[in-house]
Amino acid sequence: MPRAPYCPDHPLFSLCQILSRCDISAIQEVRDSRGAAIQTLLRELNRMDVVSVTDWCQFGDEDARNYKAFARGPFAARFHSPYTAILDFVLLLHHTSPREAAQELELLFGVCTELMQRWKTENVMLLGDLNAAGAYIPASAWAGIRLRNHLAFHWLIGDGEDTTVSHRTCCAYDRIIVHGEELLGAIVPRSAKPFNFTQALGLSEEEALAISDHYPVEVNLRLAPKAQREL
Repeated sequence: MPRAPYCPDHPLFSLCQILSRCDISAIQEVRDSRGAAIQTLLRELNRMDVVSVTDWCQFGDEDARNYKAFARGPFAARFHSPYTAILDFVLLLHHTSPREAAQELELLFGVCTELMQRWKTENVMLLGDLNAAGAYIPASAWAGIRLRNHLAFHWLIGDGEDTTVSHRTCCAYDRIIVHGEELLGAIVPRSAKPFNFTQALGLSEEEALAISDHYPVEVNLRLAPKAQREL
């Protein structure tokens, strides 16, 4: 990522404003042929004193046969956060293929199960552009998606939300799904929502689309008793 000029009108300036609001960000669809963009971003924004990564896993690297149905292998990271009501939890990030969204959502149930067994934890948050709305998930498909129907999984971004920037669409493509009572109990009630950066930063639709065609979805964790701010 080239260093952006200090200009409020520059898309990279707005992107940094959006990301700097968060202590943990999961970013998808970074396109950079040189492979330098994400390294620059990590160097500028990482807050190792606030939260740390204790393990990670790219599904598909070890046994591609089990995950060949995924267009992109799910990615998981385990975090330690000393300032929140829950110390250790897992984020599972995935971007489904639009044409195979229903099938991949169903397969993610198995990924979550394997991940919980591997790391011996129940506290997993699945998030990302799951294409979990509109024509990508026919109404008839929801009954066969265990992530949706199993009582242990809690969908924090509802079907009525709009995670798209364009005024011509209104779909909850991006979701946050939580497993584990400890993690669910650590979440600030009603804090899960799309962050409408068009309104927050006073942008036009054209300016907002230069940053992303989707709004990020976010959620807050409660602080540990002695901490001073939400994560």
